[in-house]
Amino acid sequence: MKNLTLIWDPLVRLFHWSLVLSFCAAWLSGDDFEKAHIIIGYIIVGLVAFRLVWGFFGSPYARFSQFVKSPAKVVSYIKDIAKGREKRYLGHNPAGGMMIVFLLLGIAGLCLTGWMYTTDMFWGSDWVEGLHKLLANGLVLCIGLHVTGVIVASKRHGENLIKAMFTGKKQSHIEQGQG
Repeated sequence: MKNLTLIWDPLVRLFHWSLVLSFCAAWLSGDDFEKAHIIIGYIIVGLVAFRLVWGFFGSPYARFSQFVKSPAKVVSYIKDIAKGREKRYLGHNPAGGMMIVFLLLGIAGLCLTGWMYTTDMFWGSDWVEGLHKLLANGLVLCIGLHVTGVIVASKRHGENLIKAMFTGKKQSHIEQGQG
């Protein structure tokens, strides 16, 4: 039997899957269901606000200090992936940590531009609408890269990371990287 360790606490998992569902709902409602789209946007703001707080005060593997690494460490890790020699991490690896930062910043920008578009000052502003759509499409690309990274890491390290994001548990007996 494999040793499993709780890595992602219930609040991280609830946040993750709530954000997945909310982003999908916002994407689908964007052009045709304005009221629903706005409500979902505010839900996403609440989710991101929670995650920012939890990133400083949450469980050990939820904290930004555990997985946000320097650009040099991220680049080194990506080079190791290309060479097929990347280390396994119990929490997020440096590339995954970078992606979380990009996703949170992108979603925050998306929410900000969405809110701006509802104000008198920016209502009907082409540049705000254009930036909002650019951020949304950029996030879809980042989400695709994120899912690809999860699949690649799952295959390379012999574990099901998607399942781990539901259960919160990962195999603890596999060698892990530092940090």
